[in-house]
Parts: sequence; C-alpha cells; structure tokens
Amino acid sequence: MIELTGLHKRFGDNAVLTGVDLTIPRGSSMVIIGGSGTGKSVLLKCILGLVAPDAGTILLDGQDVTTQDRDAFLARFGMLFQGGALFDSLPVWQNVAFRLLRGRLARSRDEARAIAIEKLRRVGLKPEVADRLPAELSGGMQKRVGLARAIAAEPEIIFFDEPTTGLDPIMAGVINDLIREIVTEMGATAMTITHDMSSVRAIADDVAMLHGGVIRWTGPVSRMDDSGDPYVDQFISGRATGPIETVR
Repeated sequence: MIELTGLHKRFGDNAVLTGVDLTIPRGSSMVIIGGSGTGKSVLLKCILGLVAPDAGTILLDGQDVTTQDRDAFLARFGMLFQGGALFDSLPVWQNVAFRLLRGRLARSRDEARAIAIEKLRRVGLKPEVADRLPAELSGGMQKRVGLARAIAAEPEIIFFDEPTTGLDPIMAGVINDLIREIVTEMGATAMTITHDMSSVRAIADDVAMLHGGVIRWTGPVSRMDDSGDPYVDQFISGRATGPIETVR
C-alpha cells in the first residue's frame, strides 16, 4: 500500500532522513520505532505531503503521491494525532464528523451526527458525550474521540502518532486494544509511530526501527526480541549503554 524508496529530508545542516526504504503491505499494521528526534514524525509528514522530501519516491497503491489529486489522496487517510488536536470550540460530535461536514465527503448534519455517535460507541463512549466540549472530557476520553474521528470516514489507511502519550498504563492498554480491534475490523493499513514498547507489542504486525536517518531493521514483531541488531536490542530493552548515544 505504501512504498518509500531513497527518502531524504534535511532542515538546514540537519539531515533527518538520509535514504529511507520501507514497504507497508496492504492491510498490515506497521509500527515505526526510534528515539525522540530521529525523524519519525518527519517521515509521516512526508507521506502526507505536509513536508516535501528532498529526494526519493513515495508510492501509494503504486502511484506517486506527488501526481495524485490532493483531496482524493487525503480522503484515503485517517489520523490520530499525538495531542488529540480536538477543536475546543466544537462539541465532540462535530469534532468526530469534521471531515463529514466538509468537502467531497460532506453529508447532511443529521447523517454526520449519526455516524459520529456510531463511531463514539465503537470506541466505548456513550451518546451523551456527543454534545460535550473536549475540555469536559478526561485525557483518555479525548484520545477516544480522536480515534473516533480518525475512523469516521472509513479510511483505507490510518496513521497513529504516539497514540498513548500522556495516558496512564491502564488507559494506554485500552487505547492499544481499540486500535488493534478497529484496524483489524476495517481491514485498514495502519502506520504507527511510537517509542512505547507496550504499544508496539499490542498493535504491530511488523516493526521498523528508524535511526540515523535510515531504517536500520524491519521485520515481524515476533522477531523483534531476537532481531540481532544491537540498536534494536538496546532500544527495546531500554538500556542506557549501547550503540545509541544518550545525552547526559
């Protein structure tokens, strides 16, 4: 579904991506791991077209993303943002139905509200939540609203940016389970960026480690613990010593 070849991106003197090669099969769940500042978010933004790569190709379903109709291209994606990114002035149902009220996906308000309530139910929130404002919800509930919004338009591809950041371990586990269930039910292709190893093990079919501007290792999550790569081994075990330099 997604194929990256020789992807480069630098900001001034800082070379963030230096030749990323990665294939994400249709219907699979790929998790990109790596430390803070290694370029995971930049990689995601390049795929979405929010940042233009300096070199390399990005193919979506075999087609170069730079040649596709922008609106049609984005309509295929859903996104769960790291900080929730809910509109604080809109009630929950309008946050969930934001895409359904605008552009080529536009529905009537009644239909959009009905879909929003259905998606809220799917992530474990009651219909009465629909008319609340985001500020009236807990962090875990806001994350669920963000997940409901990500799936509201039935996307083919869903991106998850640090989906459990800021959540306690129990709520993080709930969100991980929801993501796994929903991605499987929808048959969607998923790409998650995270450094939370509990999320990796719960969500991933395949794992790729981004370090030094390239994908150092990729493979099934079942092989992650015996990858044979010292960078992967240090990262997943959380050791301070190893080839990954730490700032002291």
